[in-house]
Amino acid sequence: MFAEDVGLLPKGAFLGLLQTHRDDPASLQHMLRILWTDMDRGGFSAALAKPVLHFNGKLFKGAAQDGYSLRLTPEQVDLLIAAARANWREVEPAIFGTLLERALDPTERHALGAHYTPRAYVERLVLPTVIEPLRADWANAQAAALVLAHEAAALQGKAAEAKLAEARAEVKKFHHQLCTTRVLDPACGSANFLYVTLEHLKRLEGEVVNQLEALGHTQDQLGFEGETVTLQQLRGIELNERAAALAELVLWIGYLQWHIRTRGNAAVAEPVVHNYGNIECRDAVLAWDTQELAYDDSGQLLSRWDGTTFKSHPVTGEPVPDEAAQVPQWRYVGARQAQWPQADFIVGNPPFIGAASMRGALGDGYVQALRGAWPEVPESADFVMFWWHHAAGEVAASHTRRMGLITTNSLRQTFNRRVVQAALDKDCHLHMAIPDHPWVDGANGAAVRIAMTVAAPGAGEGQLLTVTGERPGEHGEVAVELVERTGLIHADLSAGANVASAHALNANQNLSNRGVQLFGAGFIVEPEQAAPLGKFPLIRHYRNGRDLTDKPRGVMVIDAFGMTAEELRAQQPAAYQWLLANVKPERDLNNRESRRKNWWLFGETNPKLRKQLAELHRYIATVETSKHRTFQFLDASILPDNKLVALALQDALALGVLSSRLHGDWALATGSWLGVGNDPVYVKSRCFETFPFPDEDTGLTPLLRERIAQLAEQIDQHRKRVLAPEAGNTGLTLTGLYNVLAALREGRVLSAKEKTQHTQGLVGVLRELHDELDAAVLAAYGLSAQASTEDLLAHLVQLNTQRAAEEAQGRVRWLRPDFQNPQNSPQKQELLPQADKAQEADFDSEKPLSKQEQTKPPQHPWPPTLPEQVRAVATVLAASPAPLTLPAIESRFKGRGPWKKGLPTLLQTLEALGRAQAIQTEGGTAWRG
Repeated sequence: MFAEDVGLLPKGAFLGLLQTHRDDPASLQHMLRILWTDMDRGGFSAALAKPVLHFNGKLFKGAAQDGYSLRLTPEQVDLLIAAARANWREVEPAIFGTLLERALDPTERHALGAHYTPRAYVERLVLPTVIEPLRADWANAQAAALVLAHEAAALQGKAAEAKLAEARAEVKKFHHQLCTTRVLDPACGSANFLYVTLEHLKRLEGEVVNQLEALGHTQDQLGFEGETVTLQQLRGIELNERAAALAELVLWIGYLQWHIRTRGNAAVAEPVVHNYGNIECRDAVLAWDTQELAYDDSGQLLSRWDGTTFKSHPVTGEPVPDEAAQVPQWRYVGARQAQWPQADFIVGNPPFIGAASMRGALGDGYVQALRGAWPEVPESADFVMFWWHHAAGEVAASHTRRMGLITTNSLRQTFNRRVVQAALDKDCHLHMAIPDHPWVDGANGAAVRIAMTVAAPGAGEGQLLTVTGERPGEHGEVAVELVERTGLIHADLSAGANVASAHALNANQNLSNRGVQLFGAGFIVEPEQAAPLGKFPLIRHYRNGRDLTDKPRGVMVIDAFGMTAEELRAQQPAAYQWLLANVKPERDLNNRESRRKNWWLFGETNPKLRKQLAELHRYIATVETSKHRTFQFLDASILPDNKLVALALQDALALGVLSSRLHGDWALATGSWLGVGNDPVYVKSRCFETFPFPDEDTGLTPLLRERIAQLAEQIDQHRKRVLAPEAGNTGLTLTGLYNVLAALREGRVLSAKEKTQHTQGLVGVLRELHDELDAAVLAAYGLSAQASTEDLLAHLVQLNTQRAAEEAQGRVRWLRPDFQNPQNSPQKQELLPQADKAQEADFDSEKPLSKQEQTKPPQHPWPPTLPEQVRAVATVLAASPAPLTLPAIESRFKGRGPWKKGLPTLLQTLEALGRAQAIQTEGGTAWRG
């Protein structure tokens, strides 16, 4: 249809063919087979009764094979006729990505991590990754050419022509670079990224051609045969065969559109398309010699539940996994890292599959082979991080200039951040990052929030873009407003205080843990169901995140920790039978052998947490993923779910410090984000274990210690009092309380519902208590109440570094010394007398430059080539805080020969291109970038 509408096929020929044979499916199938064969070789086509161009390429090579041409029903032909009547001349090739995703069934789409990326999102990544560095090269080449052209204008005759020839040579040199640039998308899908890249490369090529014409070349003299931007420069790897074939089609349609739009149909040479082999249909991260069925040591075929088939339980009637629905396990022989073709730039959107979902989506054998082939990628890392690690490695090795990938926003979480930090430690830096960006659609396994990162070689600062506003876009995407900040971007995709560098402190170790993980909903019972099953400690109260932030369920749980199945059956037969009926059927199909064998126990019993809480009458809990970061005391008899982070501390001072604004800011900066609501995640290893608590050295006096503890107790009691069922505040929740508190602090007018919650929850009192707590905690750190978040984070990073240094010398400020350090129970281990004076906040720890250092800028060698000279001068001007005179610019460089004579012309050229501005100062003319 596209070929027909742009004139590559006779006008109306394909539409006529469909209409003629609409009611004869067999004839239409045969005629289409003839047409595909004729288009492959060119010449007269019996199907159209007209000559056709020689298309060749790969698209029509299989025309003689059975099934290549489909037999269509009349109703299907009608759909094609309706489509053929539309104008395909200016079709947007990127829409084929949407068509592909809708064609894949949900199971296949999730397994492949296939997600269409809107054009706006594609350009947001393609431009800084590929186009901006090329445009920077072009700006330098163009400036060099204009310098030479300016010199030519002062000459005559052959001398002038020779100088102009030098100018054209500079442009041609860049054009050659442009035409030999290779771009790789190692998870290309339907080639949206490559198509958009192609379009921008062709636009840039058009500017180069225009510049050559301005320098005296005509189009006929350019001699670009074999030297133009082509599809051969765009490389892709795609696992799905349909997507890989569609990728080639998308690129050819985009290329032909550009060609016909700029040069007309007559310029289309035969063959119309080529089989460059630039889209490889294979796995991008794992290669292997052969794939075999996996057997255990006894020769039994290994299989697993297919993950989708259920049956009704004979007793409860509830749906349970159907153990008969099995799929085989595979073994990958000769598994190794997959290799990628050489590329100057790597860009794309790899699959979104979390580490916990990989075995279910990809199979045990594949995941085992993958982990074995890439031992340097942490086992807790998501699937996408194998692409990120490989691409960053190419950049660090100087094989690739830049890489830019879309990942989920969990890139900032500890398990993925290790991969990023490893790249930064290998002479890479993040040139651009968007830590948290909306995604197109949260359905069918797609992530709802993403991160974009661009890595470049060497050290350097980058652009950190933060989304400050979101609104629905025209085609389902979300339009965003971005705020830019320039600085060193850390592995957690933050700039400023490097919280990612904070050390885990011994003082906080062995106190934080996520709760138990059941792996079986049958463990949970209602109070009336629990009564005949047993008593505490077998039956315990149970709380998850929603129980704390929303309406509590009031459920209990059967906790047989420490008992064998035989002991449970003998001592508690009612509980045993309940678990036998409600837990065992699901556990029998669990992938992990230990969970199948120990079916009466929680999947993760968490003995470490139990030991931590054993001597306490209460402990502190926070919801791992929550809109508001709140902490509260829970009775030690309550068993926490794995979505709660339990802190084995019972003193109110700790609750107060954790409940303060200071720790809240630290938790936001060090934690991560997750879920539809993009809620903060409290990552205990980063938020709690690195957090330096106040002490005498920071300004924590006995009076402040008592004040913070009193306020913490009051806040905890106030919330529990207004949320208790006997208070009668129906519908009031912890989240609701803090939504109203946030509205008060923002100065926003409360809605009718919020006014009711404000009255029921006495939120004005809650706000006053929190404000007083924040002031007391800040004073305990020697900080001003007016300190900004950036100041607070910088102070905490500095204090963390100090505490880590103390611990390296043997001094640990234990939070629970009797539990953490029982062999040496004094509260603190002292090495040397510490200064009694409270530590003052140091918000500017950089050593000021001496006068000599301020007045003597570093000198750089004068570059050998003109484009490099242009770049060097432009960089010096951009980096200088003040305008530079000609002597000042000269002082920045050292070199032999008459290089200084050309500086005035070079500066004039930069002025003409808008890359420098001349201003008049007391010392004469000066330039700034």
